[in-house]
Amino acid sequence: MHSQVADLIETLIHDEHSPESVNKAISELTPDDVALALESIPLAQRKQAWANIKQANRLDILVEMRGESRQLLLKGLDDAEIEALFTDVDAEDLLEITDSLPDRLVDIALKQMDNKQREYYQQGIVYDDDVVGRWIDHELLIASQSIRVSEALRLLKKSTPSYTDMVYLVNRTGRWVGCVKFDLLFKAQGHEPISSLIDEECSFIHANTELTKAAEQLERSNLSALPIVDDNHILLGRFHAGLAMETWRLEHEAQQMATAGLNEESDLFAPVKRSAATRGIWLGINLLTAFLASAFIGLFEATLQQVVALAVLMPVVASMGGIAGSQTLTLIVRGLALGQITRSNLKSLLSKELKVGGLNGILWSIVIGVVTLWWFESPMLGLVIGLAIIVNIVMAALSGVLIPVLLDKLRIDPALSGSVILTTVTDIAGFVAFLGLGTLLLI
Repeated sequence: MHSQVADLIETLIHDEHSPESVNKAISELTPDDVALALESIPLAQRKQAWANIKQANRLDILVEMRGESRQLLLKGLDDAEIEALFTDVDAEDLLEITDSLPDRLVDIALKQMDNKQREYYQQGIVYDDDVVGRWIDHELLIASQSIRVSEALRLLKKSTPSYTDMVYLVNRTGRWVGCVKFDLLFKAQGHEPISSLIDEECSFIHANTELTKAAEQLERSNLSALPIVDDNHILLGRFHAGLAMETWRLEHEAQQMATAGLNEESDLFAPVKRSAATRGIWLGINLLTAFLASAFIGLFEATLQQVVALAVLMPVVASMGGIAGSQTLTLIVRGLALGQITRSNLKSLLSKELKVGGLNGILWSIVIGVVTLWWFESPMLGLVIGLAIIVNIVMAALSGVLIPVLLDKLRIDPALSGSVILTTVTDIAGFVAFLGLGTLLLI
């Protein structure tokens, strides 16, 4: 599929953008692949290609685009084009893109909806975008708990939605009472009441459950979908495997982008000023931490002037601490995301990481000390850097555990801020240990 996307990018960049060539190129691709290709070309060519895409395909492609890409594309459309674009929009699609739309465009889209879809939208918009109530799938098989098996089987003869392996039962007020798996339904006698086949182990997801936790719950259930209920146990819809996979993909992408201070909604060809401003903030934060580390180095200016070799070896100390710390940080951030780290096991985990840091510190301090002895022919300098490496790697292990845990307690994303803080701590600890020991032992 990657080669097909690459071919489409080539077509969109080099061809004349005739409607025939564009629509032929996208005919065998999914909307998300087309969205990816559009996001991979400069804005001027993107708008030209968009103008030649069939109206019937545009909405599905728009929904799959990143938030910033979507905004840049909609910015050049007039109200008539937007009304035509949103003619067939449903609640699930509008909920997915509503955060990147101005209120005026949301109102236009709502006017195009029928009453049922508008009701679904109002139902979902009250939930935050990180909880499952915002992303409910309304295509599911629902039956009254009072019907018989034969009536349920007739229901199955109609179109069955994807990721469906059960019927959800409700009472007269719409409250969820249980689910019946297809395999039990097919084996039962037609005259049996369907309520007698309810799976007692079938669980549900509350609408206020975080998306990642809902995905974990679905994975543990070994089912393709689970019902979603509100505070009154009213059946709102379902959360299926497709949504769970999308949740994991977006979570992984968000963490990757966050480590560089970027948003997963960022556009590859966003305007230069906007991209510069977004990245400039992160560079500014990094600059402040660099100045902080430099200030500690400045305390040992006299030492550096007398022992130039210390300045030559400083990057070795900083690099070893940074790598060791990032390894621990990555492990802890993953553990926090999966809910593996609790107050009861934190002490044991910290002890284990300190032992790992101590062992690696000793091993690599010997290696680096020997190399330093051979390079500078100074046993004392080898001892100084060896001790500094041990201190810095142990400090990196300590920081790699405590920093993400503390950030998580403060409700700050450790994937976003943890690496910057960790690097600052390991740099300062390494430089102070190395230059402090150099001052004591070499001068």
